Amino acid sequence: MSPLRKRMLEELQLRNLSENTLKAYVGAVQRFAQYFGKSPEILGAEQVREYLLHLINGKKDSSNTIEVYRAAFKFLYVRVLKQAWFEEAIPAPKKRRKLPTVLTAQDITHILDGTINFKHWMIMATFYATALRCDELRHLKVCDIDSQRMVLHIRKGKGGIQRDIGLSPALLERLRVYYRWQKPKDWLFPSKQHTDRPIADKSIRQLCKKAGQRVGKRLVHPHLFRHACATHMLDAGADLRTIQVLLGHARLETTARYLHVSIQRLKAVRSPFDTLQLRPVDYCNQDGRRR
Repeated sequence: MSPLRKRMLEELQLRNLSENTLKAYVGAVQRFAQYFGKSPEILGAEQVREYLLHLINGKKDSSNTIEVYRAAFKFLYVRVLKQAWFEEAIPAPKKRRKLPTVLTAQDITHILDGTINFKHWMIMATFYATALRCDELRHLKVCDIDSQRMVLHIRKGKGGIQRDIGLSPALLERLRVYYRWQKPKDWLFPSKQHTDRPIADKSIRQLCKKAGQRVGKRLVHPHLFRHACATHMLDAGADLRTIQVLLGHARLETTARYLHVSIQRLKAVRSPFDTLQLRPVDYCNQDGRRR
């Protein structure tokens, strides 16, 4: 391990950033160095700009991917190498937030009904019932299920923040069936090859993708179940603050995105046009005059 990589890892760990963020930042810097065949210590603003343009124009990467790369380079040059040129030389791209894709309750039912493997079924059902992130679900342990208090303990929350959420009675009933069948000792969803480890992130994403393909849904991934749970709870009348706690969002503004995809909430808003006292419109002649 190079001294620069070691320093960057230490700075990331000191800030208690998530394992996923750590991997993403270190991987981005590694690919940047490989592209130029030089250490990032001797590269500067021009090379960063060139590489970001390569990602945009050459690789056609998404705006979210570009944001991650820029954040990684900012961390490297500002936090690790203590250089002050970054913000002025590397402009932040304008954020174009897309509305989350939302599976309907019928979609969820079709996906689950089309899944034969019971372990895979339980993983997706748990995603939808709890709105957990993929890494949070991977690190669930058998002891995290508190059936007496009807609480699920999340030990691997984003940023290392733990939380407790309510446990669905219907989910608990099926988890008991799963436990009697699988008999997991530590991890609730252990790896098939290495039972002393949690199931791999890649394996979860692959099983979700295949489950979606079986019922004609493209690009089904773990976060879609999270989006669906949050949106359907809003539709059922849950308040934003409750959903914020469930999702583990640090800011209410992040949770508020789901207001834009809650059809029931949108339908409940009355248009001001409805309050106008207008004369009825019967029909129009060909000249366009209202009668």
